[in-house]
Amino acid sequence: MTSSTHPLDHLVLPTASLAVARARLASLGFIVAPTGIHPFGTENCCVFFPDGTYLEPLAIGDEQTAARAIADGNVFVARDRLYRASLGDEGFSAVVLGTGDADADHARYVSAGLSAGDVLSFSRAFTDADGKSDMASFKLAFASGPWATDAFLFACERINAPKIDRTALQAHANGVTGIVEIVAVSDAPSTQALLISAVAGSKQESGAVFDLSNACLTVLDPAAFTARFKIAAGAPTKLRFAAIVFSVRTADATASLLAHNSIEHDIAGNDIVVQPASGQGAAFIFREIP
Repeated sequence: MTSSTHPLDHLVLPTASLAVARARLASLGFIVAPTGIHPFGTENCCVFFPDGTYLEPLAIGDEQTAARAIADGNVFVARDRLYRASLGDEGFSAVVLGTGDADADHARYVSAGLSAGDVLSFSRAFTDADGKSDMASFKLAFASGPWATDAFLFACERINAPKIDRTALQAHANGVTGIVEIVAVSDAPSTQALLISAVAGSKQESGAVFDLSNACLTVLDPAAFTARFKIAAGAPTKLRFAAIVFSVRTADATASLLAHNSIEHDIAGNDIVVQPASGQGAAFIFREIP
């Protein structure tokens, strides 16, 4: 285990088409960044938040390059391929935690029998809304378990963070300021404690809730998930990420925007619930937090 909690960094949302994801996210009131190209065949169109977290819609941009990357042992692309083969091209495959030492995290995962494969280092160009570019470099360490084939987690070390002003990319019309909770579904929530605690460096709180310092990760059984959000939990699974809870400035303003854009939504307690759709692989929950 680590001595300190690893904070939430970002979430990976597989999609069949970045164009579809971009259109869906825009209709939900998000500003979507320009397309980012990975050197191993995948591409993304991220949504950045003022709290430092972000969404990473992920598509296959070059099938041949992706296939070569898998053959070369690229865990990121291999796990994406596994997810799509099992659950389809739309979904929520990974939770990513921030770290200052991915190599140390990898060593911990290996020791705990939770490593999903070799560390991955890579760089890619990043462009902001005004067209200014910089180079971003990352090192990733992957964790999973034989009983968690529908999801994985990894630690992301930012070797070189882009020196780019993201303010314009964070001013979302829906009022979202960040991510406060990730919700997973499991037929046996207690069996996921070792994996999540090892990656997050966080002990389990009350129930199956894990503190990530800047958010929390909650694991619910299917009945509890459906009772909370009024959404079907889907097929049986040992672990599948299913919902993202966003903080918003004013719930009424968010609901008005969704209605104006003809986005179906429901109210569950204090939450505005938007069910998954093409280009939006998870349930999106909007919650007013003062």
